[in-house]
This record gives sequence, structure tokens and C-alpha cells, in this order.
Amino acid sequence: MDKNLIKELADYTHNAEKEKREITKITAELYPELTIEEGYLVQEEVINQKLEAGHKIIGPKMGITSEAKMKQMNVDNPIYGYVFDNMVVNEGDSISIDDYIHPKVEPEIGFILSRDLEGPNVTPLDVLRSTEYVFPAIEIIDSRYENFNFTLPDVVADNTSAAGAVFGTNLKRPDALDLDVVGVTLSINGEIRNLGAGAAVLGHPANSVARLANMLSEKGEKVKAGQPILTGGITTAVRLSSGDYVSAKYGGLGDISFFVK
Repeated sequence: MDKNLIKELADYTHNAEKEKREITKITAELYPELTIEEGYLVQEEVINQKLEAGHKIIGPKMGITSEAKMKQMNVDNPIYGYVFDNMVVNEGDSISIDDYIHPKVEPEIGFILSRDLEGPNVTPLDVLRSTEYVFPAIEIIDSRYENFNFTLPDVVADNTSAAGAVFGTNLKRPDALDLDVVGVTLSINGEIRNLGAGAAVLGHPANSVARLANMLSEKGEKVKAGQPILTGGITTAVRLSSGDYVSAKYGGLGDISFFVK
């Protein structure tokens, strides 16, 4: 895949994000043969464009972290992207629906490491031993593709639909909780819309961080200490509308919420 094509496809997805408009997936017409590996090349160019524009990476985020979904998609690993500083929403604050295309939310468990983790062969136990805190989070996803219609290479190229993140301030030591059985309730306007538990994320959220470290090692990169890591959705994503009040309650990790204008 030559550099000109990488830039063309990166411009395609990144401009749609900046202009808040839907586009047809890359594999529909522009480049039907796009592979996951090539999708990451496009993602890297998008990330470089964001960095050149002055934005800063806050931390990585994982996607396709359900074993059933991975089997359905015929892949062995989840996918990853990055949350940037302009995507962060303070807990209890409001977002404007006009700043997105068709946003959805999903509750997640976040990790903050006390030391860098570098693969290969990182295990969940390595992750837990290296974790300073876990915390509740809500991710806002907003695929730039029409009707959230995409293949895996498409969504990788689109920085895995990254659009926003609300990081909870209730920090817990990982040994204070059984993270696989932490229950989560996602409510919109006081109505429960989804339920789940930490085990929905690859059996245990620490597995997600381990997979991330091992995938990044293939590029000579590592998971960095101090960065919030989103481990993947515990429930299916729920579409947002203007006027919504979004709340997620976590067993042992507290509550987190925000408003939609």
C-alpha cells in the first residue's frame, strides 16, 4: 500500500470526522481489498494528522472485545484505536448532539498502569500486577460510516469509531474487586437500557490490556504507564439523542453520568 493511497484514505475518514458527516465505507468502492493491517496504516496516518493539528493522545481504547463477536468476525484479536484530548468529556458535564454524527455509548472499565507494559507474552496477571487503578468509564463511539455499516478493516482505519470518553473519578485498586463479576447497568433518562459484567470483555478486562500490549509489541510499541486505557464495551452500544441523561452504575466502582444537549 503506497503512501499516497494511505493519505487519501486517511483524509477520507478524518475529514468526515472533522466535518461531522457520514461517508460510505472504504471497502464499498474506494478500496475494496483493504486489509486489517492496511487499516492500521491508515489509522496511523489519521493519528499523525491529529497530532500535527495539536491534539494529544490521552490513551488507547479497545474494540471488538467480545469472544462471540471475534468469532463472528473471524478474527483472533480485538482492535485498538486512540482517545484524544479533544474527545474527553468531564463527568457530569454536557455534550452537544450537533458535535457528532450518530453517537452511541457503551460502559467500560478503565485501567491506569503504574509501569509500562511491553509484549510479547504479556499475561493478565502481568497486567494486574502493573495496574495502579481501575475506574468506571463511558465511551462515546461515532462511526463516520453510514449507519455504522463497516467491515473490520474499515473501522480500524476510522480509529475504531473513537469520538468521546467520560472517565470516572472513583479509582480502585484492582485487587479490591473481582473485575470479571463487576456488574454494570447502563441507563438513559432513568430507564435501564443494558446490563452486563466485566467478564463480557474477553472473560476479564485484564485480558484486554494484555492483548493490547502484545499487539502493540508487533510494532515495537508498548502500553504506557499513567494513560487511561479503555478495555472495551461491557454492553452493546446505545444510540444517543438530544435531551438524554446517560448514567452507568458499576458494582464496587460507583456511578458515572453526563447529559446530551
